[in-house]
Amino acid sequence: MAYSRPAELPPPDNMRGARWMAVSTLCFAISILAIKQLGTQLPPSVIVFFRCLVGFVIVLPFIFKHGLKIYSTKRPVAHVVRLICSIVSMIAAYYAYAHMELAAAVSLTFTRPLFMIVLAILILGERVRWRRGLATIAGFVGVLIILGPSELIFHPPALSALLSAAAVSGAIAIIRQQAAVEGSLTLIVWFMTGTAVLTAIPAAVDWQTPQGIQWGYLVFIGLASSIGQFCLIKAFTYGEATVMNPIDYGQLILAALFGFFIFGEVPSIWTAIGAVIIVSSTLYILLREARVGNKPPPPMLQE
Repeated sequence: MAYSRPAELPPPDNMRGARWMAVSTLCFAISILAIKQLGTQLPPSVIVFFRCLVGFVIVLPFIFKHGLKIYSTKRPVAHVVRLICSIVSMIAAYYAYAHMELAAAVSLTFTRPLFMIVLAILILGERVRWRRGLATIAGFVGVLIILGPSELIFHPPALSALLSAAAVSGAIAIIRQQAAVEGSLTLIVWFMTGTAVLTAIPAAVDWQTPQGIQWGYLVFIGLASSIGQFCLIKAFTYGEATVMNPIDYGQLILAALFGFFIFGEVPSIWTAIGAVIIVSSTLYILLREARVGNKPPPPMLQE
């Protein structure tokens, strides 16, 4: 996900940022691999709960250091709505990773910028020029190419992947408004604490006690995802968004390789064509936003 570098930072160092971004991409890819491995054994809500719980433990030192004032906010309702969107996104994505070919599932979750355009039109009333409009249409054509219009309605994992992309787009829309008035640390702590608390509810409903090596997978998913988020933020701190974003799409290549060598998945030619169209259209949208001066979404919502 894109992230706008604060104005007070020194000139960008894209090579340094690229190294952080490469580590972030690898962390998210291997976390998805672990989710795929565990997703058919445990309910996605349980996996998401432990992923969020590990993230909360990681931010505990910041909470102890700053006290409860770190939660101070003028927009608590916005935080809650953002948390709900984020939780829906994670659960939906984890279900898709477990029940689809990895390459196809990851491709569909990368439609986030396309849904951002739709939300901008329908909810925020923004005017979208024809270039971005055509890029958005092209991106959704890529979705249809991957799945085929006749299969989309009858493919719950695919719908789940698209739901994940749509939900996280809603969370990003809220963050864009909050980031101007609240610090990034407050946003992160609210996210880590809130998701750990709220995901306990669906996890309790679907509860299945992890056994043996499953505990190791859960801790690994939480650590890899949290490290990935940290490296993502560092990448966009040092590097320019227009350079960092293409590196993030390396997850698609890694997902295809992991799916092939570990799970024996052979992506079809239609998956490859659709993925290329989705990546091309979303990159165009992100580059277009940067060119016209719009703020791209921050990276902390990467699943």
